Amino acid sequence: MDTVVWVNGRLVGEDESTLSALDHGITVGDGAFETCTVVGGNVFALTRHLARLRRSLTGLGLDLSDDDEARCVAGLRDVIAATGPIDGRLRITVTSGIGPLGSGRTTSPFTVVVAAQASVMTPEGRAARSPWTRNERSAVVGLKTTSYAENVVALADAVARGGDEALLANTRGELCEGTGSNVFVEIDGELLTPPLDSGCLAGITRELLLEWGREAGLPVREAVLPFSVLDRVTVGEAHLVVTSSGRNVQPVTWLDGVAVAAGPVSLAARELFDRLHRERNDP
Repeated sequence: MDTVVWVNGRLVGEDESTLSALDHGITVGDGAFETCTVVGGNVFALTRHLARLRRSLTGLGLDLSDDDEARCVAGLRDVIAATGPIDGRLRITVTSGIGPLGSGRTTSPFTVVVAAQASVMTPEGRAARSPWTRNERSAVVGLKTTSYAENVVALADAVARGGDEALLANTRGELCEGTGSNVFVEIDGELLTPPLDSGCLAGITRELLLEWGREAGLPVREAVLPFSVLDRVTVGEAHLVVTSSGRNVQPVTWLDGVAVAAGPVSLAARELFDRLHRERNDP
């Protein structure tokens, strides 16, 4: 299925010119976005995604008004009506609108873009350690912004080496996150994920796995982990999982060219999330 796109109030063609060349989202990446899972034509965890979109924009110094949020929801409804009952993904992007060529802003109505397409999640992932680090003291740490060049470069490097995700340390040498995912490591029967002060994004799937895992009695919790913990994965002493709206809970079975096994807690977490995300549309 082709991608269905809505821009500032109307459905548009994929190749239709719809944004100003001076939109600040294009010139300097001044905006935020959310990618949501679509299950049978329903947008999963929408309330949480809209709350995080507002937090990201606030962190950028942009105030998402109730009217702007209503525009996002209107676009979402139009797009879902056009796609029908698909399984896939939907992205909401909000930029600061038309601005100068430099980093400064002028007052302008926000640009809102909503797009969706059918897609299939793969049950397993392939990861590679990135040579670059995440700055846990960045001005935009923890914000889901459209300034994604670092992630693009790191992911391209991982793909060139046979992976589909790159894993990043922070500047303290701790395991942080992937370019578009959170990371869990299964060690000694527990599933551990870096805390938010590592610099990782507050992922919706991460958040729900922690909540649902505890509810179901799975041993999942936050813990500071050295980046070198990945050495334990490659020798079979630990197991690795990445989570995101595009992956759900995805055990990694290939790390830096080495085939690795999915752990029992990791597989139980995948099964739990696969079931509950279809039962609970807006948790």
